[in-house]
Amino acid sequence: MTVTSRLARCSGVLTASLLAWAIQSANACAAETPVSPQPAYTDQHVSDAYIYLLGRLLVMRQQQLDFQQGMTWNQLVHRKPGAVDWPNPNLDVAYSEAWVAVDEQSCTQVSVPKITDRYYTVQFLNGWGETLANINERAFADHPYGEFAVCLKGAKVELPANTRRIDLPVRTARVLSRVELGADWKVAEQLQHQFSMRPTGSPQLPAVPKTPMFELYKLPAVHAFDAASVALEEPDLNPGMQTLQTHVRGIAERIKQPGERTRIDQQIQTHAFAALASAAPTIGPGTQRNGWVRPAVSGAYGHDYLTRTLVDLGGIWANTSAEVNYYRGARDAEGQVLDGGQSYALTFPREQLPSGFARYFWSVTATNSKTFRVLPNRLDRFLLNNQSPLQYNADGSLTLYFGPQQPQGSAESNWLPTVAGEPFRLMLRYYGAKGAVASGEYFPPALVRL
Repeated sequence: MTVTSRLARCSGVLTASLLAWAIQSANACAAETPVSPQPAYTDQHVSDAYIYLLGRLLVMRQQQLDFQQGMTWNQLVHRKPGAVDWPNPNLDVAYSEAWVAVDEQSCTQVSVPKITDRYYTVQFLNGWGETLANINERAFADHPYGEFAVCLKGAKVELPANTRRIDLPVRTARVLSRVELGADWKVAEQLQHQFSMRPTGSPQLPAVPKTPMFELYKLPAVHAFDAASVALEEPDLNPGMQTLQTHVRGIAERIKQPGERTRIDQQIQTHAFAALASAAPTIGPGTQRNGWVRPAVSGAYGHDYLTRTLVDLGGIWANTSAEVNYYRGARDAEGQVLDGGQSYALTFPREQLPSGFARYFWSVTATNSKTFRVLPNRLDRFLLNNQSPLQYNADGSLTLYFGPQQPQGSAESNWLPTVAGEPFRLMLRYYGAKGAVASGEYFPPALVRL
């Protein structure tokens, strides 16, 4: 063997030995050096992810309640006026409700009666509380009544003649039809029962997702993330939500570790709940004036998931501003929270009467600020609206009263009872808003404590 070959052989042996030694040394170092833990989610990360997820859980909660109470897929349930059980309902309308399921082979056909001189709409929402479509004379001026079919986008389904197709980007949707009660409730209920719904084929009916149930005044903490994977199966159609969803999934994995579960639970109770409480008085980025708050958006929220969650919590199934404009009153002229044991007056000047801002109707309801339910009272009166026998002041202005007892000198017809010991808030609605309400420039007058 030549010197060169011996050197090459020795070199190869040496190289192999050095490589083996290097591998052993690296393994030894790895064994001795602890793996750095993944960086913890900050309070802000956890708070944002929780608030985002909560909006979906609120809709899933209501869906479970609906099916527990007997609702079935693709069947419209007609409710008696006032007989609905969700936060802050509008008591001016007769509601009918449904959950729709569509797929590639089946649409859901909706029959809408001809209605004139009375507000109506059939609203479709997705699993996050976003409005997908409305059927009415505003959305379909050339086909405001008759036959409609809601279909999964891209579905190849043959439909009957003269049927207007509406494509949905999701396989399931919540439906609410509303018919204004007006002066004659019997006519409204007759019209309500002429709405109908039926599948065109045999859709594959999904299971209702099972998630934690809770009271609206006692929100879940860390166990909300136990339902994260189920909740996120519903697509969020709004842009820019990928990072939030990634954080939701990451936190759901992290809480499988007992120590992390405890830490994140504390973050939620300390920071997420505080963030919700801080955002609630103004409905997130809403505008507050005269003790009234107008939400920045309603019904269709874009990137504003904070407003969406707050609306799902305090008034689920809100519609878009093209249909209705909302003002929530929670404070008086002095900035004090409304107290059910006190009396208040709300005076609209003659040139700013509520009827002047609504093409269809307006109303004001009072609800418990904790449960969001209407206040029981001996008059069984839960709202004042354009159909109430209101008495106007001598100068043409209108004063409405709110309190546990009828204020001295007021007309009973202008009084909405409250409950002593229960803080309350008002919801003022303008259906078919016009003028300064539609443009967002108007705010109602301040409530004056008597």
